[in-house]
Parts: sequence; structure tokens; C-alpha cells
Amino acid sequence: MDLTELYQKVIEYGDICDHCLGRMVAKRSFGLSNDQRGKGIRIAAALTLNQPYQEQKEPCWICGDFFKSADAWADRVIDAFSGIEGKTFVIGSKVPPLMSESEEMVWSDLVLSDPEPLKSEINREVGKRVAAKSSLVGDTKNPDLIAVLNISDGTIEVQIRPLFLYGRYFKYERGIPQTHWACRACKGAGCEACDGTGKQYRDSVEELIGAPLLPIFKAERVFLHGAGREDIDAIMVGSGRPFILEIVNPRIRDADPKALEDAINKYNEGRVGVTDIRWSARSEVETLKSHKGHKKYRILVDIDGSVPDTALQSAVQQLSGALIRQRTPTRVAHRRADKVRERGVLDIRYTGKEGKDFVLEVTGEAGLYIKELISGDQGRTTPSLTEVLNTPARVVQLDVIHVEGIDQVKSHGTS
Repeated sequence: MDLTELYQKVIEYGDICDHCLGRMVAKRSFGLSNDQRGKGIRIAAALTLNQPYQEQKEPCWICGDFFKSADAWADRVIDAFSGIEGKTFVIGSKVPPLMSESEEMVWSDLVLSDPEPLKSEINREVGKRVAAKSSLVGDTKNPDLIAVLNISDGTIEVQIRPLFLYGRYFKYERGIPQTHWACRACKGAGCEACDGTGKQYRDSVEELIGAPLLPIFKAERVFLHGAGREDIDAIMVGSGRPFILEIVNPRIRDADPKALEDAINKYNEGRVGVTDIRWSARSEVETLKSHKGHKKYRILVDIDGSVPDTALQSAVQQLSGALIRQRTPTRVAHRRADKVRERGVLDIRYTGKEGKDFVLEVTGEAGLYIKELISGDQGRTTPSLTEVLNTPARVVQLDVIHVEGIDQVKSHGTS
């Protein structure tokens, strides 16, 4: 279909602006804006038909003359971004269904092969104006700020890209979960059982690390993504556990990681600590979560009856290097799938006694349940120390002393 024929057929639907007319052939030629294409179509039709040039007289039946207000929308976007740190941005939009359906009807009726959606041009044209009127730079792949224009009601929704911090955390106090737990009784609504907090536990590592950072970044909340998690009654010492902290809706983006590390450690002295804080990215979260790093534990074990050191040493040797079959432990069966997992004991050593308890150091594959490796969990874990000794044994204290992180795996790969 030539441009003159296209013009004659399109204006049968109603008066149309140059932007919407030009979008019908948006993929033709290069270096032209859609309104330039639309004006060119009008000129071509006037010359071919030897008729007067026909300007738009009525409001555009597709966009309602949206593009006359593009400058005003850009000003409102800049106002909406005011007070929020960011260097890059992108524009999104919610276009009324009638507008989208109107242009799609033309595409279908005229069998057009190279049009562009109205939404795309709105985003681009408003974005060009925002960039021209401010110091912000357009970035469609990884913008700091997103402005979503709701064309129907004239509102603007601002979305802020999260920040991500990588580090290792220490937990020196038992009884603190890694992340926020909603109260089991009220599911977070607040009740008498949780003193109206909505929380099963007063604090979490996630909340304690996040507390001093929220005012620094003027953020809404944080999410902690850990490389596994220790039991609530375990401490995390040694080299610390790798984690990535996601900071949600930060109005401030610029901060010194060392200063953030110091602020966290000062706020949580004696309870939780962090080290090796650096900037990260969302892409690293999946790497961290999927990485199956080895973990090392120091445990105190209570064993029924009188067990000679030689018998314990022999049992430990049998477990070192063994493949352990573990059915989902009874203590976590309410929140984990009931299945049998196979995990390896890479190393286990008896290092002495503390009072009446035996001290063992265990290095295992990710996902190895240490408490059940010792107790056997009524036969759900096999082999276990209880099974090999033929005497009940149980963990009375568990300390995580090393968790292999993605940073160490990278260094392994280059050595």
C-alpha cells in the first residue's frame, strides 16, 4: 500500500494527529520522528492527489492529542523524581484500552506490517523531554528510576531500583532467626501472643542489619538473601555467612560501603556483625542462592551412658567421607517437602570434651542436617552417630564456623 492510499484509508476513521499517522509506518526509513513521518504522508498525499494540504482540525481519534501535553508530562515526571537520588531513568505508561484498541483495529483492517504501538511512542517522547529538561540519562536496561504514566487518571507512579549489598554476617547471640518470621498465631496481623508486633521473634539478622541502613538510604525496608541459614539456636562465627541485602525503594543511593559496615557493627555490637561489605547486583542474588558451598560446624554432643574416646573416634572415622541419606527432619517437616536427600560428610573430627559434652568439628555439603547426623532422627537419617555408636546422641550446642561463599569459588576457579 502506498502512502497516499494509506492516508486516504486512515482518515476515513476520523481526524488523526501526525504522531499517530506516522506510527502506522514507524518502521520505514530512519532518522525521522513519527510526527515527521505523519506530516510527510500528508504532503505526499497532497502532491499525488493535487489537493490542498490537509492539516489536522479535530482532536486525534486515537490518542486524544496526547502529544500536545508531552512537555507537561515531562515536567510532572521531574517533579515526581524530586528528592530521590538517581542518575538514570526510563518512562513506562498505562494506556487506556480504548486507545490501544483503536490503533490495533486500523492495523488489522489495513493489514499493516510496520506500525509502532502508541505506548512505545509515549514512553520515548516523554523520556526525550525529561532528559532534555534534567540531568537524568535515559536507560532502558537498568534505570535507577522508573516513572509509570497512568494516562487515564493523569497520575504518575515512581518506582526506584533496589540497591544490593554483599557481605558476610556473624550472629553472636542464639535465638535470632535469619529473616523476619510472621507470628504463627496471627500470621503477622498482631495479636496477644506476639504483643501486637505480628512477629514470632522480636529480632532477626535481616532486621538488625537493616535497622541502621534504612535512615541512611531513606528506604522502605530490606530483604536478606543468605547463602543458606543457620538454626535459630545456632551462632554464626568464624568467617561469617555470605549474604546479599536488598534495599527497597532507596531515596538515597550514594554511600561508602565501609561506613555502612561500621554503622551496622556499631548498632548491633555483641549481637550481629558484618564484614566485607561491597556493592552487589540482583544478578548476584541468584548466584548466591544457587551456590552449594561447603559448611563447617563446631558442635557439642551429649551421648547417653559412658562412651570411651576410642569408640567415639572409631565412629567418627566411619562417618567421615560417608554419604548420608536424610529424610526431611521431623523438626522442619511442617515447612519442607517430605523427601530423602543425599549429602556427604566431607570431614568429621573429635577434638576433645567440654565438661561432659564431646566436641566435634564437621564439614559437610550444603544441605546436610547436622543435628540429625548426630541423633539419627529416629532412623530418618542414616548412617548417624547414634546408629554407629548404638547409643543415643544429640547436639546440645551448634556453632557455624565457616560457609564457603561465591567469592571463594571464583578464586578457586582462577587458581
